[in-house]
Amino acid sequence: MIGCRIGQGFDVHRFAQPEEGRPLMLMGCEIPHDQGLAGHSDADVMLHALMDALLGAAGLGDIGQHFPDTDVAYKGADSALLLERVMADLTSRGWQVVNADVCLIGERPKIGPHRQRMRERVAPLLGVATEGLNVKATTTEKLGFTGRGEGLAAQAVVLLQRR
Repeated sequence: MIGCRIGQGFDVHRFAQPEEGRPLMLMGCEIPHDQGLAGHSDADVMLHALMDALLGAAGLGDIGQHFPDTDVAYKGADSALLLERVMADLTSRGWQVVNADVCLIGERPKIGPHRQRMRERVAPLLGVATEGLNVKATTTEKLGFTGRGEGLAAQAVVLLQRR
């Protein structure tokens, strides 16, 4: 039986129109910003990438299979609650998170002032110490849709091990 598995995830969301009044949710935290992200759920691009990485490492598909955007039950859903469901499924299958690395891709907002709060919010959901969750960001040097400020992307990598 395989003892460790790596998974990677990627997600993209465009910015919502300001008049939509959506908050910007990143890593389960509301981040002060003039625009939130558009999506069926709360559009937490970082948690979506993280969930895809977790599901991929366990060989369980992707979040679209588990939480389809065609299901009204997930309209406006809190992605942190969806992450709890993913983690319950992984735990029931004998997996535990060793560490995770999540990267936001975009010109703005800057996440430095929010990084520790993000780690403290999500690490317990993963069952790891805050040191087991890295949160970072990068820009695309004003290139592409993220560089033009049209939306945000995120990547995540996780390592799972059998309990």
